[in-house]
Amino acid sequence: MAAQTSERAEVVIYYAAWTVVCATAAGLAVALLHTWRFSYHPTPTTLVTTLLGDAVVAVALAAGQGATALATGSLLARFGRTLDRTVLLGLLVGAFDFLLYLTQMVVPATELGWVPDLGILIVATVLITVYGTASAKLAA
Repeated sequence: MAAQTSERAEVVIYYAAWTVVCATAAGLAVALLHTWRFSYHPTPTTLVTTLLGDAVVAVALAAGQGATALATGSLLARFGRTLDRTVLLGLLVGAFDFLLYLTQMVVPATELGWVPDLGILIVATVLITVYGTASAKLAA
């Protein structure tokens, strides 16, 4: 029993780390695209400032999503659920982030503000994590 709990906790931790990696990659890809195509930068300093500012926001949002994935996965593991297809789930979180950021960049009217955006990212991460769980009885 303790070994199963330990294995579930280890999977949750690796899943949260993978979620951070995927969400960071999506955010950095959009940051590069935004800096290269959608922003005006008259000097090299403003180019670097724009790129680094976007990158910092992307990493911060990814860290928050990783914490959300860790908390959700831990809570589900406590109730006897185990994560399944974690690599795919992390990629799904990254793909959702990429599409959300890209849509908000291309169509500025879809930008709702920080609070709704954070809520959307949290809800999406929780739903994707819950989607990837299975009962421990079924997984065994």
